[in-house]
Amino acid sequence: MHTTAEFSRALLHPKYWGMWLGVGVMRLLILLPLATQFRLGAALGRTMMRLMPKRVHVARRNLTHCLPELSEPEREALIRKNFEETGMALFDSANAWWWSDARVQRHMSVAGWEHIEQAQVEGTGVLLMAAHCLMLEPGARVFGQQRPGIGVYRPHNNKMMEYLQVKGRLRSNKGLIPKREVRQMVKALRAGEVLWYTQDQDGGRRGSVFAPFFGVEAATAAGAATLAKLGKAKVYPFFVERKADHSGYHIEVGAPLTDFPTGDELADTTRCNRVTEELVRRRPEQYMWLHRRFKTRPNADDPKFY
Repeated sequence: MHTTAEFSRALLHPKYWGMWLGVGVMRLLILLPLATQFRLGAALGRTMMRLMPKRVHVARRNLTHCLPELSEPEREALIRKNFEETGMALFDSANAWWWSDARVQRHMSVAGWEHIEQAQVEGTGVLLMAAHCLMLEPGARVFGQQRPGIGVYRPHNNKMMEYLQVKGRLRSNKGLIPKREVRQMVKALRAGEVLWYTQDQDGGRRGSVFAPFFGVEAATAAGAATLAKLGKAKVYPFFVERKADHSGYHIEVGAPLTDFPTGDELADTTRCNRVTEELVRRRPEQYMWLHRRFKTRPNADDPKFY
């Protein structure tokens, strides 16, 4: 588990100078009010939409199948809004990594904290079931203001980005565990820690269960049930959003799942997908629709989804 971000002199190599310049610019931009940040982020998102037609196609395919009740004009409007929110996510991450504790507290609200307090009384581990919404970074920072926890993450191949994300995510939390280090996760849960976990991205065929996600068979990690069982922990839905008036960030912890896990891998994974669906539907424009969620098909010879 990573509990510190190790700076290396190698990060001063000229190949990283452009990234350091970008860090400097963002450190200045996060001084702006959130409403101003959103206007800049939305403009960036619209530019991305013009420059990334393949991602527009991915979002359109996802929304066509996941939210078929939308009319074509409604779907296209949601795609545009989703790109605007994606552009703003750059500011959200920078705010989460570099805002002071005092400024985070001025722009946050929390609901459902009584569930975490009850878990503390019982001495049980807490597995937060989150969706890959665009506000996960500030969500973890806000939660950590109340009770520092541990994140499950994918180490970045770029050393500079790895340093930045680890340092940023440890601003108000205890540590980060690489997503393949299951034993460390179990150990943390048995010690009564809080652990963030997401299972709504395509991780490939190996180790996945094909369970319906918005009615589409999706390769899904079955880790929530496994961690809950081995870690003797309870699973809590975790919702995070940027407020509609751009005044700050809001998180909500739901009641723990009852009768979970059941031992039926498919049933448990399907239930977790339904929990994720409910979270996504609360603010669909803030979900990561640009991800190729259905890239891995149930059968290797099935037609490509995208």
